[in-house]
Amino acid sequence: MPGTGPRIVSLVPSLTEAVAVTLPGALVGATDWCSHPVDLDVVRIGGTKNPDVDRIVRLAPDLVVANEEENREPDLAALRAAGIEVLVTEVRDVPEAFRELARVLRACGAGARPRWLDEAEQAWARLPVPELRRSAVVPIWRRPWMVLGRDTFAGDVLARLGVDNVYARHADRYPRIPVEELRAAAPDLVVLPDEPYRFTADDGPEAFENVPCALVDGRRLTWYGPSLGDAPRVIGAALRAARR
Repeated sequence: MPGTGPRIVSLVPSLTEAVAVTLPGALVGATDWCSHPVDLDVVRIGGTKNPDVDRIVRLAPDLVVANEEENREPDLAALRAAGIEVLVTEVRDVPEAFRELARVLRACGAGARPRWLDEAEQAWARLPVPELRRSAVVPIWRRPWMVLGRDTFAGDVLARLGVDNVYARHADRYPRIPVEELRAAAPDLVVLPDEPYRFTADDGPEAFENVPCALVDGRRLTWYGPSLGDAPRVIGAALRAARR
């Protein structure tokens, strides 16, 4: 029954959705950025980078789930110093996402793998080998322009769908690259997600004249949770629909 298991606070939108869908009632707190499920009704504890540690402590959670990229170590250390157990995930590719999701859900009290997790893993396992590979730059911010670099979950998602990140070998994971250099890289495609920066048909493509631009769902590109199930279909359709 809801509320009889561990009390969980999530500092990661992806994990919030995964826990809420799998273990209704387990979450007692989540960040302001945790937008799914859309009807989630829990205490909001601030942002992923600036959580209200005191508020989290007052919630008396049995476990806080976090991520090494999205959350700051000083905040996690403060929670541990207050006697709270913190589970930190590391997700750099799709297989790792499935392993870490299973680990988190077990720690949160799930007795068995949820069906959505098995179905999502099967959806990715059934992907055919892409017939065509295209190079792309993948901006995640502008003013200044920032793109996906090396060793990112979103980069691996795109690679499995036939899109090779031009900056996959960059020294930084999220390098700042002037837009003139992005254009000079001569990608086959520009992939523009709607988060963390909200690129739209009127905000982003105009910077890449004569290069096809794919507007993609940022949640399905960057979140590892229930959205993984239809991410191949949804992102694949957006990539195929890319227009100049």
